[in-house]
Amino acid sequence: MAEAEGSSPLLLPPLPPPPGMSEVEVPTAAETDKKQFNSSGGAAMDVERSRFPYCVVWTPIPVLTWFFPIIGHMGICTSTGVIRDFAGPYFVSEDNMAFGKPAKYWKLDPAQVYASRPNAWDTAVHDASEEYKHRMHNLCCDNCHSHVALALNLMRYNNSTNWNMVTLCFFCLLYGNVGAFVKTWLPFVLLLGIILTISLVFNLR
Repeated sequence: MAEAEGSSPLLLPPLPPPPGMSEVEVPTAAETDKKQFNSSGGAAMDVERSRFPYCVVWTPIPVLTWFFPIIGHMGICTSTGVIRDFAGPYFVSEDNMAFGKPAKYWKLDPAQVYASRPNAWDTAVHDASEEYKHRMHNLCCDNCHSHVALALNLMRYNNSTNWNMVTLCFFCLLYGNVGAFVKTWLPFVLLLGIILTISLVFNLR
């Protein structure tokens, strides 16, 4: 497992191809058909049921994301769209993402999987999840991002085994659209504004 995770924690892998991270919006009845489509594996994306085939998904963590907008909770989906996420010590959740439904998803391309094993995507997600069922959750060093990184390394996504929590944070920010950016950063901006206002008032006294 250690070799699959890569040797350099800060080395960025080659830039993966678009499409990128998108904000999740619950569709209206009229928009349902537009929000469901066939992925490369034939499974349908269904936002209402939180099914995101071949995707990395992200959601804010209450309070923590308000103060540190780049921090959130991440999971990776199977070819049928079922979310697997490292939700706590020795526990990988299935189809019940911690902290609620995804706010953003990053659609990946199964054609960029370079592992030669049969059903390489699902095998990598399964093996990474089994590994993290035996790990202690550590917010700073070994967390939900690390679980997703291990899955990508095992499948050699984009022909890279250097995926890690730093690169995943980078790509989540890179592929976030304007709407997702506002949802992620607005609480932080408001809190910062309140703190600066209070500080200014006290300094003027």
